[in-house]
Amino acid sequence: MATTPREQRSLFGEILDWMLAPLLLLWPMSVALTWLVAQGIASRPYDRELGEMVRTVAHRVVAEQAVSGRRAAVRLRSANAVAEILRSDDTDQLYYQVLGLRGELISGDRELPVPEDERATSSSDVRFRDDTVRGEQVRVAYLWLADDVRPGESAPLVQVAETLDKRSRLATEIIKGVILPQFVILPLAVLLVWLALARGIAPLNELQHRIRQRESHDLSPIEEHSAPEEVAPLVRAINDLLGRLDQSMSAQKHFLADAAHQLKTPLAGLRTQAELAQREIDAGRQDPQALKRSLQHIARSSQRAAHMVNQLLALARAEDKEQASRRQEVPLARLATETVRDFVPRAMEKRIDLGYEGPEREDPAVHLVGQPVLVRELIRNLVDNALQYTPAGGTVTVRVMPDPFGQVMVLQVEDSGPGIPEAERELVFQPFYRALGTNVDGSGLGLAIVREIAQQHGAEILVEDAQPRAAGGPGTRFTVRFPTA
Repeated sequence: MATTPREQRSLFGEILDWMLAPLLLLWPMSVALTWLVAQGIASRPYDRELGEMVRTVAHRVVAEQAVSGRRAAVRLRSANAVAEILRSDDTDQLYYQVLGLRGELISGDRELPVPEDERATSSSDVRFRDDTVRGEQVRVAYLWLADDVRPGESAPLVQVAETLDKRSRLATEIIKGVILPQFVILPLAVLLVWLALARGIAPLNELQHRIRQRESHDLSPIEEHSAPEEVAPLVRAINDLLGRLDQSMSAQKHFLADAAHQLKTPLAGLRTQAELAQREIDAGRQDPQALKRSLQHIARSSQRAAHMVNQLLALARAEDKEQASRRQEVPLARLATETVRDFVPRAMEKRIDLGYEGPEREDPAVHLVGQPVLVRELIRNLVDNALQYTPAGGTVTVRVMPDPFGQVMVLQVEDSGPGIPEAERELVFQPFYRALGTNVDGSGLGLAIVREIAQQHGAEILVEDAQPRAAGGPGTRFTVRFPTA
């Protein structure tokens, strides 16, 4: 099933979104909070004025005394004058109400509802509430005249209510004075953020331009100090990648040069022998032995060239990360015995005793997880290397040993050859390297392939003398420890 490619993200756009999103989110909240604050600011002066009106009306409320000394009734002095004062507002509608000792209406508007809170303890305790009169929202200031109230009597109540037109107008003016400048400031802030962000990522564009201007072969480090501090880790990572790429390309160039040099020798011999045979035939000499020798030289040269090509292909296969990642169960004992069997004819030709020591072919105790083709190639190269350097009459032994603790799987290839000096034991794993003082005809790639395959499988390689005090040579023992997990 084909997967849709992920949409490429813009760093500039993402940063801009994260900067503008909070700004655009906070702006409506700021408007709402400003509206609430403006309502409170607009109400304060009108509440004070409304409270003064309530006290003015309360000062005109008098209690008439009865014969028994108790207050018989409450009346409002100059009720008409009070009504005229309260009705003089041209903007808002004013209502007032005075209730007596028994809750009866003394003066004013009957529509005003009675508050539900408890009686005040002081006649100067003016309270405020929001209410509705005749379907209109009003602000009500009320005062309980609680002074000199005897037991069994209710406190007289004075209320003055006012519609909210003036308050709404003042709140609207405040909102306009605060919000309208924000409509100018907000686009300006967005523009400034855009310009600041564009200026901030300009060094990235400059760095991109410098990298694009480079030649394809220029792998020198990028100047780190000219990049911003936040981009410096990325530049260091790129420089590290360029350094590793430069080393890899240098190693590949060196490898190709060595491979070309190694292939040139057998190909030159092949061409020389072919030319000699051609001259013998052109000269009319029909010496069968000379032609046979030329053909034998041609066969050996072609065999060396084919072996070199096969080794190069094996090394490329060992370096293939994708193939090495395809892991499965590998029967190490079976691969070892099959490899020994394949090399028996060559060992008999050189009069070398080639043998195997270890468990049976299908013993599950010596199975590991890896790539069977690569593991077989590793064993073949170790056995081939041992046969090349072991003189006639010598021995080569292949061993497979399971770890009693189940941690590793051990493969050993031991020979009775001249051995490898300790100073050269690390160098023999380099491509095209051959031990000094030997006349062995080889490609110099076998042990390089062994090390590459071992690294692919997380294995360790140990090189040591097989028999340090042997008269014919100390021999060499290669030990490869494969992890079982």
